[in-house]
Amino acid sequence: MLPRRFELHRPTTMAEALNLLAGFGDEAAPYAGGTELLVALKARVLHYGHIVDLKRVPGLRGVREMADGGLAIGALSTHHELADDALIRARLPAYAELSGNVANIRVRVAGTLGGNLCFAEPHADPATLLCALGAQLRLAGPTGERVLPMREFVLGEFTTAREEGELLLCIEVPARPAGERAAYRAFGHLERPAAGVAVAAVPEGRGWSWCIWVGAVSGRPVRLEEVEAAARGLSGGEAVQAIEHKAALAAASLEVHDDIHGSADYKRHLVSVLARRAAEACLR
Repeated sequence: MLPRRFELHRPTTMAEALNLLAGFGDEAAPYAGGTELLVALKARVLHYGHIVDLKRVPGLRGVREMADGGLAIGALSTHHELADDALIRARLPAYAELSGNVANIRVRVAGTLGGNLCFAEPHADPATLLCALGAQLRLAGPTGERVLPMREFVLGEFTTAREEGELLLCIEVPARPAGERAAYRAFGHLERPAAGVAVAAVPEGRGWSWCIWVGAVSGRPVRLEEVEAAARGLSGGEAVQAIEHKAALAAASLEVHDDIHGSADYKRHLVSVLARRAAEACLR
């Protein structure tokens, strides 16, 4: 099926892009990689009279080091680019691995990190790990720029805190704590995760301090703080056992729905399995 007719705009500056979005309002949508938007337009689930192609706007692609040692990732950077980027591989190896496993090669080459986050399809990988890494999103709109924590950006299925007329400029991942190890583990049958778990571990005394997030099982990533607390300070093997046990209990209280990716019970089971695997990957 072909999409309904629309007018394509190709701005060459950020100011021009913002003016187009402000001028057309609800009738306009920004276009990054198109792997989500074009499918929805062709299925006629969505319709916009104006599409604003951002690919000619400078400064929205690539990875750069920030003054604090963190990394700023341009919103139009593709998953394929990030999987092979030298800075990402050196500083955020868990994210490089995640990017290299998103969907399939066609999606990775065209799809962008910013588009993935703004579309907020719940069965996606990046948001969960970015929450565990404490990432922040820099957005630009008619009134200027603002920074929003990743954990506050996704509000629910296909819903974000991005305001009308705003564009995502970059994803800022702060400098990592000394000795931190991070991992992301997911499982699914249809090129999208049925469940995904991101774990970050920082040495603390004789054990570890943990940050654990679950994604894809509900409308937005969820932090498992009770699991973190149970494993804090424990040695490697004890921590893994505590995480698996407490993750199973925590998953039982999550709001999970049956869908084509699996039953609610199946996804809850995956949470504990994937939490253990991600924790083990950190400790290796």
